[in-house]
Amino acid sequence: MSKVEEFEELRPLLFSIAYRILGSVGEAEDAVQETWLRFDGSATRPTSTKAFLSAAVTRISIDVLRSARVRREEYVGPWFPEPLLSDPYQDPARSVELADSVSMAALLLLERLSPLERAVFLLREVFGFGFDEVASAVGRSEAACRQLLVRARRHMQDGRPRFAADRQERQELATRFFDALKNGDVSGLQSLLAADVQLVGDSGGKAPQLARTVVGAENAARLLGAFYPRLLRIDVTCEPHEVNGQPGAIFRDRDGKVLQTLVLDVLDGRIQTIRGISNPDKLDHIGPVADAWALHHELKQVRRQPN
Repeated sequence: MSKVEEFEELRPLLFSIAYRILGSVGEAEDAVQETWLRFDGSATRPTSTKAFLSAAVTRISIDVLRSARVRREEYVGPWFPEPLLSDPYQDPARSVELADSVSMAALLLLERLSPLERAVFLLREVFGFGFDEVASAVGRSEAACRQLLVRARRHMQDGRPRFAADRQERQELATRFFDALKNGDVSGLQSLLAADVQLVGDSGGKAPQLARTVVGAENAARLLGAFYPRLLRIDVTCEPHEVNGQPGAIFRDRDGKVLQTLVLDVLDGRIQTIRGISNPDKLDHIGPVADAWALHHELKQVRRQPN
């Protein structure tokens, strides 16, 4: 194969590695592009193209993550990874690890790790690389990588929930949730939420957002039941869609532009966390982004009108 053909065959894997390290679609795409430039500019062909490219994209992503963490310290409000609608890399032998690692909950757990721990954990636990390949990718000895993995596993296990829902259960619960949401059915919503459910928004200060995290089934159900029917009155549509491998939805304005994504964490038969992402910088890879402030003003007008 030509260099281009080899690279394109591995592009899905490279993006998946970079996205899990960075939590950003745009930064992951940039890392993959930089990897291509290094590969294309190399005078010699590597013994293993996969190993060479995986190592290159890992090192680039680690460098980007280190600088990104400084920016995240100054981020306005809660920070969530950019929503990913579909993972381009599929490996039937590692489907469970791949699906679990791309969820919002898992990506936020990964934020507890240092950049090196994060890379080692992902390459070894998620993508199944050998320790020799991991060591080459991060520029550390195999012994050091084993120690990094031990620490990373401990951090990840400490934060994981004790119960997880299967795919069918999650989807059935999500269908009931979005039906109740559209109908403003407060009691129906409350029955689907965990007692200590959290409703959290990420706008980065660039779109209207909740003043604080809403905690508790009754509080969250009342807010959702009152707010989302108003969106329907200004022709906002709710498009159920898997987001980061979890049930969720994309909200669009009357022109089809993206207003927000919503992602549900389902645990032990109830919705545990509802995460809304409305920061336009995190939505533009999905499509043209709506003017959230204009819609917010329109919603205020609707509130003054009788039903």
